[in-house]
Amino acid sequence: MNEQSAELFEKIRQQFDSTPYLNVPLDLSPRNNPNLLYAQNFITSYYLRNQAFPVTEGSVILDAGCGAGFKSLILAEANPGAKIVGIDLSHESTDLAKQRLQLHGFKDAEFIVASIEDLPTLGFTFDYINCDEVLYLLPDAAKGLQAMKAVLKPTGIIRANLHSSAKRADYFRAQQVFNLLGLMNGNPSDLEIEITRETFESLKNGIDLKVKVWQEAAQRGDVEEKEWILVNYLLQGDKGYTIADLFAALRIADLEFISMVNWCDWEILDLFKDAENLPLFWAMSLPEASIEQRLQLFELLHPISRLLDFWCGHPGQAHVYETVAAWTKEDWQTVKVYLHPQLKTFHLREELVRSIEHHQPFSLSGYLPGLAKNAVTLESAVAATLLPLWDEPQTVTALIERSRQIQPLNPVTLEPRTSTAILDDLMALLTRLEVFLYVLLEPS
Repeated sequence: MNEQSAELFEKIRQQFDSTPYLNVPLDLSPRNNPNLLYAQNFITSYYLRNQAFPVTEGSVILDAGCGAGFKSLILAEANPGAKIVGIDLSHESTDLAKQRLQLHGFKDAEFIVASIEDLPTLGFTFDYINCDEVLYLLPDAAKGLQAMKAVLKPTGIIRANLHSSAKRADYFRAQQVFNLLGLMNGNPSDLEIEITRETFESLKNGIDLKVKVWQEAAQRGDVEEKEWILVNYLLQGDKGYTIADLFAALRIADLEFISMVNWCDWEILDLFKDAENLPLFWAMSLPEASIEQRLQLFELLHPISRLLDFWCGHPGQAHVYETVAAWTKEDWQTVKVYLHPQLKTFHLREELVRSIEHHQPFSLSGYLPGLAKNAVTLESAVAATLLPLWDEPQTVTALIERSRQIQPLNPVTLEPRTSTAILDDLMALLTRLEVFLYVLLEPS
């Protein structure tokens, strides 16, 4: 590590020693927050890459830059039976992380004061690495990815993110202001935080920077929190990246892009009024565009995400499989259907049963708010067909038979429903649910 990097790391360490991140109460549990668990569940990214359902029991998961351990707790909750290892530059943070997981009953967890560059010396290899809100603070993102790749098992997956230079540009301007004022020469303290507040509050309301990075946050009350000021206006090492930068770092680190974590929000066709009737040039060009190009175009047209949040892994390790759309009816007969673990809750099952008993439609999307714009509503008979998934995985053949028992007659013709007709309906339903990973489909 060169002298400049060592100085930056020390500034970052001091900042998070004084204000550990995330600063949430130790007793707060993410157990009832399916959005957090959905993204941090190893099964989500593994299925996207391999169209297979992994077992988390016995896996080893790293939280690289674990902070005060709230993300480590999410990883432990989302991946039952996994060993959690957390590293962080801040001794104060790792102490809090250790307390947090002990308080919530997770004994197979270990926390180490170390940098990402130290990973190859720690003696672990990992099935999954979570590097959340960290990579953009490193002097060289590609080197950080290389260090994680060195301890990633061949079939393992890394989740990491970078700050978007497009979406975050105004916050970088704010950081430049306070850097010029000398507030970031050392570890920002209560004095620097108060100067930051006074600066924005003294500016006229129409001033561009105040409008873009302060006024809305002030209305929400965010600016009253010390942590908010530090991670937005006084964050040591913060910098922005583009999609092109992200893919360049992956190439340098020899890692393969898998998907954006919030992939549903990065579909470029969603930006057009009529995705089925694109301008001729776009209709001809988009099918030929690479994933990187499509993401770049989306970013340039509509940079809505603060984070460029992605999954990656060793090249050439993805399973070879046919997409669901390419399956024949014979293929479907061999499929096993899993419910995504984050939907498999007692509360959701109770609500589902209530809808079935009262013959009311049931909306799945309300239980994963991040997918709310992709609303999926189940009619009560369809919900009843899927109910056994809350107990255990089902074969398509078993679901066909259950559907036949629940609704033996065609409601229009009153003729007995055939296996072929029921299979057609199930194929359409499960394909729609699989797009958003409400269900996971694994062929034999």
